[in-house]
Amino acid sequence: MSELLGVAVLGAGHMGADHIRRLDRAVSGARVAAVADPDTARAEEAVAGIDGVSVHADAEAALDAPGVDAVLVASPGPAHEEALLAAFARGLPVLCEKPLVPDSSGALRVVEAEVRLGRRLAQVGFMRRYDAEYERLKSLLDSGRLGRPLMLHCTHRNVASPPHFTSAMLVNSSVSHEIDAARWLLDQELTAVTVLRPRPASNAPEGLLDPQFVVFETSGGALVDVEIFVNSGFGYQVACEAVCETGSARVGDERTMSVTTAAGRHEEVAQDYLVRFADAYDREVRAWVDATRAGRVTGPGVWDGYAASAVAEAGVRALENGGRVAVDLAPRPELYA
Repeated sequence: MSELLGVAVLGAGHMGADHIRRLDRAVSGARVAAVADPDTARAEEAVAGIDGVSVHADAEAALDAPGVDAVLVASPGPAHEEALLAAFARGLPVLCEKPLVPDSSGALRVVEAEVRLGRRLAQVGFMRRYDAEYERLKSLLDSGRLGRPLMLHCTHRNVASPPHFTSAMLVNSSVSHEIDAARWLLDQELTAVTVLRPRPASNAPEGLLDPQFVVFETSGGALVDVEIFVNSGFGYQVACEAVCETGSARVGDERTMSVTTAAGRHEEVAQDYLVRFADAYDREVRAWVDATRAGRVTGPGVWDGYAASAVAEAGVRALENGGRVAVDLAPRPELYA
């Protein structure tokens, strides 16, 4: 493909607007061809200064707009299934932000639809796989230099949660990244979940169970724990330590800019995931554009999105009943073997 890849972006909110900027300014080989958002004024604002973009209130209208070759889904999770199936019906390659579909039954329907096509069309936006530190950790674990992985210790902290955030969303929205990262790093499925609930932090909104401590069991006998704290009040912090038979390795503590003034010296702490993982998002979208232009699909796929949704559902049940909940996964189709 010699011409620029024309991308329809569905959703012009925080994430969608950032992807629009990224496609226009940071990724070569692509252009924003159309944008859809029910709030067309927000969409118009997101594409201000970008030539040749059509704006639509309806997602399918954007898919049918002239010059659209591929789709980037950044709309709210409940809208993903319809958008993915519409893209599949048109044979359009898709990069879908997580979650693939919030509920596992819907995610499985997407898996089944892609299996009927007989080829992969969609990649899921688990951008941790494109973070340089996580990539180095994955390479180290795959090399076997540290022996068999025994445990992963994960930290995931946000400054503050959005007003609509619920206790369940700590697991099925925030921890979904750790779910995929653990599956990828260990090359194992997560088979059971337990959620422990310490006393809520004083700055957590009323009724929100924050923080939580999530423990996953894996098919290979490893354990994964995640501290999820979405109202820490001090920064966006993500870290992961792998403890293996003959050594350990930790990522996420990379130093940021140190600022010195008359008042003293301080180290800046990222306040947003778009800051901490800016390079990972750039690399993810760049890889998707390059693969799509070459007629290929790489990276995490719809099976990975389905698995994450199924594990998260088990996690929400564990949160609600306070016990250990087994993960129920459908048989893995040959397409994703």
